Amino acid sequence: MRELAPAKVNLCLYVGPLRADARHELVSVMQSIELADRLELRDHDGPADEVRCEGVEGPNLAAQALSAFRELTGWDGPPQLLEVEKRIPIAAGMGGGSADAAAALRLLARRSGLGSEQQLFEIAAALGADVPSQLRPGRVLAEGVGDRLTRLADPPPFGLLVLPGAGGLSTAAVYAEADRLGLGRSTSELAVALAGLDTSSPEPVNDLERAASSLDPTIEDRRGRALEAGATHAMVCGSGPTVIGLFATPEDAIAGARALSRVGVDARASKPLATSE
Repeated sequence: MRELAPAKVNLCLYVGPLRADARHELVSVMQSIELADRLELRDHDGPADEVRCEGVEGPNLAAQALSAFRELTGWDGPPQLLEVEKRIPIAAGMGGGSADAAAALRLLARRSGLGSEQQLFEIAAALGADVPSQLRPGRVLAEGVGDRLTRLADPPPFGLLVLPGAGGLSTAAVYAEADRLGLGRSTSELAVALAGLDTSSPEPVNDLERAASSLDPTIEDRRGRALEAGATHAMVCGSGPTVIGLFATPEDAIAGARALSRVGVDARASKPLATSE
């Protein structure tokens, strides 16, 4: 069985106060895009479940998703081999690990015939803030710690320029830096931001941008390159260090990516993922 795991971009990201459970309240419009990892699940001839993902070492969210699925649903099917072909930059703020975990849950539900929508959501919410929104790729308004979701209509076509960093950033480290810099909004400030949010065309604001730039100074250079390539706005994606440039059309983004690639910049063009709903 095969499944795509689309990356996501945060078209806006407002970060609120730190909660007692050490997670932050947030408000974000998240958009799935066509850049995606590819997953394949099949019965394994080994003694236990295994996840293979070239370039990623150690535990990962997809493996945790598999284990949690078995525990919650009680599925005792044969060992499974999950192979992940990475196309989304690693530790880049684009939700690649979360997308893989969500896609793994979709595959496991198909393979086993088990796993209600509520069970999958429960597993996803426990895995991380970005996983629930990726269970059904598309466009969502995320609140709480990413566990309160409102499905949104597909936007008109627009273009995205994706400029990955040379290395990754730890999401936890970026949030810790944001706390150190005092960047989080109060509960009332977060409520005001939500009340004024136009989900169809959100103002491109990322409250983690200063923190990510503090940890990776190359971000500012890539923001400048995106603007020079014609982006109407350039911003850090999620917790970074990826920079995304917004373009009026997919064709404009492709032209921008080609121009930057010619001068040796790792630049990729993408566009929103169209859904059937």
